[in-house]
Amino acid sequence: MFLISKVISTIENMTEFIGKWVSWAAIGMALLTGIVVFLRYGLNLGSIFAQEAVTYLHGSLFMFGAAYTLKSGKHVRVDVFYRRCGVQTRAWIDAIGNIVFLIPFCVFIFVVTWDYVAQSWSMKEISADPGGIPAVYLLKSLLPIMAITLLLQGLAETLRSVCEILLEDTYK
Repeated sequence: MFLISKVISTIENMTEFIGKWVSWAAIGMALLTGIVVFLRYGLNLGSIFAQEAVTYLHGSLFMFGAAYTLKSGKHVRVDVFYRRCGVQTRAWIDAIGNIVFLIPFCVFIFVVTWDYVAQSWSMKEISADPGGIPAVYLLKSLLPIMAITLLLQGLAETLRSVCEILLEDTYK
């Protein structure tokens, strides 16, 4: 059980680090959006690069934040029955849900996006707009990265649930 606890802890530390790091993207996105609005309406200047940077930050926030949201228990859940259940029943629901839905979904997203992202990298895809960010392949790379980080956090959540089922102990 020590090894399982170590795996859970390692994954969650990584998820926590990424979640804290990406939270700065929200601040950067808000500041940059304010600058874009000021430039556009205050000075009658436009910047495709800045507008696309807001999109990149927004994508980063959601893609990197998915695993952190799962770890924090802030994802959407239908709680009608779940909240009334005991620890063991919740652990069973979480384990089955992760194994049947979350983990296959992450694998599917990774497999489906791999060639799409690889093709973008092979051609060093750039923005279609003049003055845009010349690294669309970086934005597209967020898709498989999200799948991997969410898969790892889903694995940690599943292992925790299995430990709760087997040991009737809480690893939170």
